[in-house]
Amino acid sequence: MEHVASDHWKAYESIIPKEKHIQTKAETFTVEGYNSLFRHFLARMRRKTKCYSKKVEMLTLSILLLMHHRNKTLAIFD
Repeated sequence: MEHVASDHWKAYESIIPKEKHIQTKAETFTVEGYNSLFRHFLARMRRKTKCYSKKVEMLTLSILLLMHHRNKTLAIFD
């Protein structure tokens, strides 16, 4: 990994080497947008809830199902 992008939270400066660290919102807003989308549509991605993933496989499949649905690439919903 050549670079790590983060926001301007001070704690990141102490754990990420300066030569690899880029602090900018321009590089993180897309990831934050997807995180928001997942939390909105998938109960297992929300905090402080009883719905959580016990298996990484179920989390992966839930995210893939949501993305296929959003991209309209699922034949079962036609």
